[in-house]
Amino acid sequence: MAAAWQDVVRDAAAVREAAAVAVDAALLAGVLMRTGEQPNASDVVNYAPFTLLPSAVPRALFEQAYAVQQDFNLLVDAVSQNKEFLEQTLASTIKVDDFTARLFRIYKQVLEEGLAQTVFLGINRSDYMFDCGLEGTAALRQIEINTIAASFGGLTSRTTDVHRLVLNVLGKSEEASQLLPNNPAKGLALGIAKAWELYGSQRAVVMFLVEDVQRNIFDQRCVENELWNRNIRVVRKRFRDVFEQGSLDASRRLYMDGQEVAVVYYREGYVPQVYDEQNWEARLLLERSRAVKCPDIATQLAGTKKVQQELSRQGTLEKLLPGHPEAIARIRATFAGLYSLDEGEEGDRIAATAIADPDRFVLKPQREGGGNNLYGEELREVLEKIKDSPERTSYILMDKIKPQPALNYLLRAHSPLQVSECISELGIFGVYVRQGRELVLNQAAGHLLRTKAIEHADGGVAAGVAVLDTPYLV
Repeated sequence: MAAAWQDVVRDAAAVREAAAVAVDAALLAGVLMRTGEQPNASDVVNYAPFTLLPSAVPRALFEQAYAVQQDFNLLVDAVSQNKEFLEQTLASTIKVDDFTARLFRIYKQVLEEGLAQTVFLGINRSDYMFDCGLEGTAALRQIEINTIAASFGGLTSRTTDVHRLVLNVLGKSEEASQLLPNNPAKGLALGIAKAWELYGSQRAVVMFLVEDVQRNIFDQRCVENELWNRNIRVVRKRFRDVFEQGSLDASRRLYMDGQEVAVVYYREGYVPQVYDEQNWEARLLLERSRAVKCPDIATQLAGTKKVQQELSRQGTLEKLLPGHPEAIARIRATFAGLYSLDEGEEGDRIAATAIADPDRFVLKPQREGGGNNLYGEELREVLEKIKDSPERTSYILMDKIKPQPALNYLLRAHSPLQVSECISELGIFGVYVRQGRELVLNQAAGHLLRTKAIEHADGGVAAGVAVLDTPYLV
């Protein structure tokens, strides 16, 4: 924690007063979630969990994360267009991971039929932690890149104002003035609007593909309202609706209930549990259509952990981004150690190393949404069980990041106010639009800081572990 807050953290009376102000400010600003008891009703809501104080982030690492985002956009787009790379990289994974295999089958089917889609929209979020390592000098290390349903661009657009007010209440007006403006919702909407415009039909709508349980609706509404403000019509549909109401015409234009759909923005579809046979059929219908999918299925596959691990291999970036040596250097500087568990001598050696020293590593399955990674004894137990089985190829191994904890208060509805040792994760939103071969938009679109108590190894805000935060650059 920045030295600026040390006096505050130990002042119980000041903290109580600031927390009361903070909660009301969050409700006023719309930093909201529906409740667990009524996840589909907006007549009973509460504030989304957030930190009382903004967390210190090294300025140089923050700027490095922003500087590399356009490079990551380029890379994700390049991977999504490289059939040979995706086939080779995911060959072992699709033998043992049914979910990735089903996605891959749709990908192949759509390619064989011939792509109807000509405009491509990527909205991703690259997540980092600050690794203090042995030397104690913090380094930026990428945890993962989310290429589907990267959330909290809306609520984090509103959290900065809450923290600015809290600092003012605590007599820290100079520090309050240094908090950076941040509006990912606007940046994400800009990308969707550009894709909608290039699709070329004024009457067509943008479809948010949403979950059955929609606790995080206000985060989505922030982006949605930006589109309505541009006079772009938005509809919200579930996979079930697509199955029942969706159709393609002769030129593979997508219609929902008679309305043409220009853009499908996925806020669902990243975990196996949501797919029954009807939903897989709905997904295939969407992928076969001319509508701009965000992401299309190739881009979802580009975000798998196995691809992330393969990108760290010497020479891979050079093949994917020829003629971009500076971009490659910036990307590579953010990589943590990533290791393959494929069958063979190298995989055997890595598995044995991790079993012998599990606290050095994180074991990652091919899953999004937080709360899936394995650490410590649990990592050892799982690897012991699958070390001689092809099942181990559905995981990758990554060096464990060791960030410097700091004191903060995590404000959650119906929870006691207590100080916690915390660590933070920084996400940078990226947006790109490609028409045919031409990249017409490529930019960083804002940031998200999430913070959690150190006793939680894994999990994000939606998983109920991390809370929203604002970076205070030091």
